[in-house]
Amino acid sequence: MAEENKEQEEQQQGGGKKKLIILLAVLLLLLGGGGGAAYKFLVLDKQSDKQENKAEKIQEEIRNVENIGIMFEVGTFVVNLADKDADRYLKVTVILEIENEQVKQEVEKRLPQIKDSITTLLFTKTSRELKTAEGVEKLKEEILRRVNAILPLGGVKNVYFTDFVIQTA
Repeated sequence: MAEENKEQEEQQQGGGKKKLIILLAVLLLLLGGGGGAAYKFLVLDKQSDKQENKAEKIQEEIRNVENIGIMFEVGTFVVNLADKDADRYLKVTVILEIENEQVKQEVEKRLPQIKDSITTLLFTKTSRELKTAEGVEKLKEEILRRVNAILPLGGVKNVYFTDFVIQTA
């Protein structure tokens, strides 16, 4: 009888070990699956969102190139910059991208005002501001805002520089 009790205890202990191993295996599977799901939803989805955003930006740029407006050369400007430590000059040729012929006629009519506005803006800039790409982009945005403010209905889509030289005396 003592031998039978020992055998039953060993079977129960062995059964307990088996249950523990099965429980650990199931727990590992759940953790692995949860980790995989978290990786997919948190990491891979963000990467796919970034790729979708890049694709959308490329498509928008293509549409913008296809819908190019009328190019109108405002002229070349040579101005003194606002640097205090030295005499520096800026030479820039400005071209406006215009939506349609009606806006082009309005630009031609108001060309002296537009040139004055651009010249006045350029006088306020320093060479330090204009040496960076960010500074040049900011200048384009400021010219765009000023010109659209002069025109009754706006209509200037973009500003381009075909010549941009900063010279020291």
